[in-house]
Amino acid sequence: MEGIAKLNRHENHHVWKVIFTMDALSSKAPYIRPINAMGAHFIIGITPEGNPSLFQWLKGIKLETLKVTTKKEVLEFQFYNQIPLNDSNHDLQVNFIDCTVNNLKGKIIGHFSWITDISVTKENVHQLSRAGRARWKIENETFNTLKNQGYNFEHNYGHGNQQLSHVFGMLMFLAFFIDQVQQRCCGLFQAAVKKAGSRARFWRRQQSIFTELFIASWEDLFRWMVDRKQGKVTLDTS
Repeated sequence: MEGIAKLNRHENHHVWKVIFTMDALSSKAPYIRPINAMGAHFIIGITPEGNPSLFQWLKGIKLETLKVTTKKEVLEFQFYNQIPLNDSNHDLQVNFIDCTVNNLKGKIIGHFSWITDISVTKENVHQLSRAGRARWKIENETFNTLKNQGYNFEHNYGHGNQQLSHVFGMLMFLAFFIDQVQQRCCGLFQAAVKKAGSRARFWRRQQSIFTELFIASWEDLFRWMVDRKQGKVTLDTS
């Protein structure tokens, strides 16, 4: 308990900074100024259609460049620091990154552009691009999972005068959080997934078990899914 108390004390993590990763719809001053005000950082996707004046401004300067080769792809970077966000917010200075992704044969397989408040250098531009691209990982592995993989996350969870939908949303997030912890830390959970052969089949089996059987604990559930002789389950006669 003492270790947990120390971890939660503000002075031990006051230097940590949140970095917001967002799509091009958020590359506007009303989104960025509150982030700056709270002392956080941002890496936001940007497009010529969404911020035409910024891209027009970039045409008149020479960008810094860098090429990075990884095991899977070749990344061509162009970047520049301290440019105005748009014509209406010249005081709001941002840093620009452009990234063209090629496969090892030289074929273009992706293109991304971002703005950030973090100063961009040849030493950190690759790392910043990885953070920007991670937004899709968050989208696919979190929001897509919540919407389409059994959690039934819906837009109406954010509405309702009596907060019932909000409560449903929080319960759904709590269930997702518990599942994430178990996937990471629970050996029985991992063994049950392996036994099922795929995560999709694992979730289907778990749902069917809850429908037909009475489960006293998570341990009993996962043990039964690994080996039916181990878990203590009975028919649900209710």
